Amino acid sequence: PSIKIPVSVMMPLAHVVEWTYKSFCKYGMKVPQLTPSRIRLLSCNRTFSCSRAKDQLGYEPIVSLKDGLKRTIESYSHMQAQNQRSISKTSILLGNGNVAKTLLWEDSKQTMTVLLLLAVIYYQLFTCGYTIITAMAKIFSLTALFLFIHGMLPANVFGHKIEKLEPSNFHISQVEAHHIACSVSSSWNSLVGVLKSLCRGNDWPLFLKVVFFLLVVSILSAMSSEAAFKIGIPLIFIGFKAYEKWEDTIDSLVGDACSFVLQFTPIQISSR
Repeated sequence: PSIKIPVSVMMPLAHVVEWTYKSFCKYGMKVPQLTPSRIRLLSCNRTFSCSRAKDQLGYEPIVSLKDGLKRTIESYSHMQAQNQRSISKTSILLGNGNVAKTLLWEDSKQTMTVLLLLAVIYYQLFTCGYTIITAMAKIFSLTALFLFIHGMLPANVFGHKIEKLEPSNFHISQVEAHHIACSVSSSWNSLVGVLKSLCRGNDWPLFLKVVFFLLVVSILSAMSSEAAFKIGIPLIFIGFKAYEKWEDTIDSLVGDACSFVLQFTPIQISSR
C-alpha cells in the first residue's frame, strides 16, 4: 500500500466503530469491516525464525525456503489440474499415482526421466552384456559422478543459470510415502475388484481384456529377455496411453464382440 497508518492510530478508530455498531446494530446497521480483532489480525507478525534451533541444536531444515515455496506453488497447480480433469478408468486401474502419471504421460518430465533410465539399463544389460549387478553398479557410479560434477558447477555458467539439486529432492516425506502406499493399495484393490468380477462370471468384456493381457504376457515371456524388453516396454507405454485415449471406443467394440458371442451361447446349450 502507498499509505501506511500506524496501528496506534487505527486501533482507537476501530474501537469507536465497534462501539457504534453495538449501539446501532438493532436499527439495521451492517457489520463494519474495521474492527479491533481485524486490526490485530492484520498487524500480527507471523514470521518465525529457526536461528536459535540452528545455533543450539544444530538443526538444518530439510526443505529450503525457496524449494518449499516452489513445491507449494506446484502442489496448488497440481490440485487445480486434478480438479479440472476427470480421472480415467486407466488411471484408476494403475493406482492413480506416480505409476499412472508415468505410463499415461501426465508428467512428461517424469516419463522422459523413466524412459532415459530404462534406456541406460537396456544399454548396460544387453548392449554391453553386463550382469545385473555389474550394470546396476555402473549406473550408480555414473549417477554419483553426475551429482558430484553438478555440485561443483557454479550457479552461473556463461550466462546460463544452473539450478542446483536440493537435498530435499532425495528425501521421501511422510506425505509422499503415504501417496506411494495409497497407490500400491489402490492397485491391489483394483486387482481384487477384477478378480471378484471374474468370479461372478457375468462380465464378458473384462474377461476378454484379462485374456488379451495374459496372452500378451505369455508371448513376451516366450521371447528372450532383450526382445521382451525392447517390445514390452514400448508396448506398455503406448498401450496404456492408447487405451486411455480411446477407452470408450475400445470398451464399445469389446461389448459388441461379447454381445455377438453371447447370441450363440443359448443355441449351443439347447442343442445339447
